[in-house]
Amino acid sequence: MKFHGHMLALALMALSTAAFAQSDAQKSFDKLKTLAGSWQGQVTTTPSAPDIDGKHMQVSLRATSMGNALMHEMTGEGRPDDPITMLYLDADRLLLTHYCDAGNRPRMTGKLSPDGKTVEFDFLDIAGSTKYGHMQHAVFTVIDADHHTEDWTYMEPGDKAIVAHLDLRRAK
Repeated sequence: MKFHGHMLALALMALSTAAFAQSDAQKSFDKLKTLAGSWQGQVTTTPSAPDIDGKHMQVSLRATSMGNALMHEMTGEGRPDDPITMLYLDADRLLLTHYCDAGNRPRMTGKLSPDGKTVEFDFLDIAGSTKYGHMQHAVFTVIDADHHTEDWTYMEPGDKAIVAHLDLRRAK
């Protein structure tokens, strides 16, 4: 009887540890939620895209839906577009849906880097037309509490990639 009691105690401890252990997706999402706030900085593009290269960008990130989603909104100097990106957990996956000014909604799945500073999103699928291109890849890198970078890869028709690098500082 003593053996069964110990086995039961060990099983309960293992289950409680598993219940409290965060999934990689949850860790990634929690990392991104530390970016909630207003950000500003410059954008550089590779290859150069004269309509946005060197322009001032503003980014707003805010937790919404009782902390179950993170809304990312980006505006650029002299640009009429205002793309919205939603980040959220779907079971054991971190998903990103980008509501693009190209009229489509690509989804990407995110993974946290081993050092815990970068969340990288890879293309999963897309809804809507790709006639004008689509967002393909995104990377968020946390430098410190007041500095992060974002890299957004846009695929133009013909699979020509343009990477926009945003170097952002928390707005005071």
